[in-house]
Amino acid sequence: MESAALIKVENLSRYYQNNCAIDDLSFTLNPGEVLGFLGPNGAGKSTTMQIISGNLAPSEGQVSIGGFDIIDSPREAKQLIGYLPEHPPIYHQASVDEYLKYCAQLRRVARSAIAGALEQVKLDCGLSDVGHRLIGNLSKGFQQRVGIAQAIIHNPPVVILDEPTVGLDPIQIREIRKLIKSLGHERSVILSTHILPEVQAICDRVQIIRAGKLVYNAPIEALDQGNEQAITIALKNPPDIEDLRKISLVDAVESVDSNHFHVFFSAESPAETIVQQSVRKQWGLYEMVPRKASLEDLFIELTHDHEADKR
Repeated sequence: MESAALIKVENLSRYYQNNCAIDDLSFTLNPGEVLGFLGPNGAGKSTTMQIISGNLAPSEGQVSIGGFDIIDSPREAKQLIGYLPEHPPIYHQASVDEYLKYCAQLRRVARSAIAGALEQVKLDCGLSDVGHRLIGNLSKGFQQRVGIAQAIIHNPPVVILDEPTVGLDPIQIREIRKLIKSLGHERSVILSTHILPEVQAICDRVQIIRAGKLVYNAPIEALDQGNEQAITIALKNPPDIEDLRKISLVDAVESVDSNHFHVFFSAESPAETIVQQSVRKQWGLYEMVPRKASLEDLFIELTHDHEADKR
């Protein structure tokens, strides 16, 4: 029996006047999982993270954290989340210790537990030797560590990291990746990024968002199945999954979400038959992508047409 999802996002949409930033988005985050939330710039990643963290209200849909609705029970829901936005909310004039103590108080850590929480989070984030230093005098990599430390000072079960390695040099990126991976040993993590190696190096599962819509959702291990023959299809009016499995040349079908399916085959591709059946039965086929072992190839396949349209 699977554990209950820590985060459940259902039919989430967000509009800015006539612009739809997020379009009917649904997904879950399970206990102990590091989820890569991947997409090109402007795809809606940061907007999604802001809504999940309670910093932005959705236009439609709902988000629950540990069973608490982010709108109806914001205090209980937010207490379960640690959030590092794209631009870390750090105070350059404060020392690391001063800032983290302040964050612990904001997060309602018991006064008697603050000292212990401070030492533990500095140990976890590699900040033990810089507690007395002003944040403004630290390198960008150490400032990012401070940003992560403020997100976990209250020991939340869920950590949301939005573009945590942007602007760092290669050595700093490697150190932050190692830190994020260690966070996933004890917590569930959402890593929002447009950097492909980040996801393959850190995550257990990857989701790709394009123009506010979820277009891919699979375990990271699926990318290593280079000899596997499969295509991913998207249908506006999908039939029962058993009808897809009965198509000639199809060996198996796996549901990704309500509109997307992985179709597996062992010999000749069923692509032509799927197109014919979709037209005849009005399934509304609007996407057909070969499954690839390369995350970069997959990302380009799923986002290229939209990027070209924007230009």
